[in-house]
Amino acid sequence: MRGSAAPRGAAGEQAALGLRIRKAAMGDIPNVLRLVNSYAAQGIMLPRTEFELIENLRDFTVILSDQKVVACGALHFYSAAMAEIRSLAVDPEFQGRGLGRALVEALEAEARAFGLAGVFAFTYIPLFFQKLGYRQVDRGELPLKAWKDCLRCPKFQCCDEIAVIKHF
Repeated sequence: MRGSAAPRGAAGEQAALGLRIRKAAMGDIPNVLRLVNSYAAQGIMLPRTEFELIENLRDFTVILSDQKVVACGALHFYSAAMAEIRSLAVDPEFQGRGLGRALVEALEAEARAFGLAGVFAFTYIPLFFQKLGYRQVDRGELPLKAWKDCLRCPKFQCCDEIAVIKHF
């Protein structure tokens, strides 16, 4: 895996698989949309439009196999101290190879580089995040701004996602 955001532990593993990690570029938009919206169609992620992705492209980090985006994740700032890890998606053909972990570690490294105190996420897989040092919290502990995306979610009145947080 090449790129300044590559975490050391995952770097060797990803390089051995012929994968590389980097910040997203405009040319990645169709593949990122495909990944995110395939999970949204299953009801486990919020859908994104091309406009939303363009508007927030600098939030995204991707993992490529050859020139194809096979995983993505975003770091979205909510305060001077806290950001959300969101839109974390791995192509089903590439699951189980540590790509999700590599993305989270890269996004955490980016958050630290910006001087943030921690990151949070909403997830259906809390064990994945717990293995990376996150703890489950009540939604009320998260910045109120984080709820803005919840307002457009079809599950807003009966949300079943779990909030997790990690302080650095």
